Order: sequence, then structure tokens, then C-alpha cells
Amino acid sequence: MGNSEGLLLICLALLSAMAGATQFRVGGSKGWSVPDPDAVSYNQWAEKNRFQVGDSLLFVYPPVEDSVLLVDKDAYDACNTNSFIDKRDDGNTVFTLNRSGPFYFISGVEANCMRNESVVIVVMADRTNRSSSSSSPPPSPSAASSPPPPPESAEATPAPAPAPAEEEPNSSPPPPNAASSRVVGFMGSVGCFIGSIILVL
Repeated sequence: MGNSEGLLLICLALLSAMAGATQFRVGGSKGWSVPDPDAVSYNQWAEKNRFQVGDSLLFVYPPVEDSVLLVDKDAYDACNTNSFIDKRDDGNTVFTLNRSGPFYFISGVEANCMRNESVVIVVMADRTNRSSSSSSPPPSPSAASSPPPPPESAEATPAPAPAPAEEEPNSSPPPPNAASSRVVGFMGSVGCFIGSIILVL
């Protein structure tokens, strides 16, 4: 009976890990640093990924040479390293994305920020009701920032196709989406259930 209880605990631990969120390593194998001019920018990388509430970002960098700052949009636009919401300088920083909306990150070294060591992460709306009610909602857009409605007599013109972005050869592949995570979680549940039955018999 002790074996089945141990297996049950292992299964529960595996299930909770599989049902968890994705951790994204910012900068891939190179880590958080000034990007090469020919490489995919951090923002191009961020646009190719789907960030969800509960996901996390891993920033790896030399702690004596760099840091990562969570800032607001104004500080992001100005590379203002003196006005930050949170500062991390441990060299192995994990930020958990705890709400939907934009997150702005810059290097704590102003010269690095000016050379594009910065990224905007946009987290999709949480449609699963998993986020806690204590997290603050994203700010609502002001009425002045919304575009005017198009005139009714104007003809619709198709938007130009976006230019293909070049991939950094050593960049990490995009993470699996939520659907594949759920399939893996379900299959793990089935496997744990079958394994438990076999051990009990």
C-alpha cells in the first residue's frame, strides 16, 4: 500500500507541474544582453510568443554588469533607469506575469537600454478565471486615445502584408501553446491513473 501512496504523491506533483505555466528565457541561449544588430530584437521575439497570466520570464545576465528593471511606459520610452517599479540584479531573475496587459522591461544600464536591451511583453487576457481576484486590472484606455470611426462612404483597403522577420539561428523555439499543455496534462493524468491501478493490483 505504501508504494501506491508514493506513486499518488508523485503523480500529483507531476500533474501540478504540467498544469503550470510556461517559463520563457528572454534572449534565448545568449541571455539578457545588448542584442546583435543582425539578430531578432527582443520585441520581435515577444511578438511571436503568446504570454498568458501565470507564465514567467527568465532573465539570465552577469550580475555585476547588468540588471533588469520593470518600468512603466514612460520610463521604457525614455530608457529612464532611475524610475522603476522593480529592480533585479541577481543575474538569474524570474518575473511572473500576474495580470493581462503590457509589461515593460529595460536594462538597468542606461547605455544598454539605448542599444535596444529592452522588451515589451503583452500578456493575453485570462479567459480561464484562474488569476486571483487580488490582482489589479489593467488600466482602461482613455477616450482620447481611441481612433475615430471610419467614414461610412470610405472603401476598405487591405492592409499591407507584414515583412517576414529573420530568425536568430540559435534562438529558442516558441513554447507550446495552452492547448498542447492541456493535452500533456490530460495524458499525464491518464498515465498516473493507469500506473496507480497497476500498482494496486
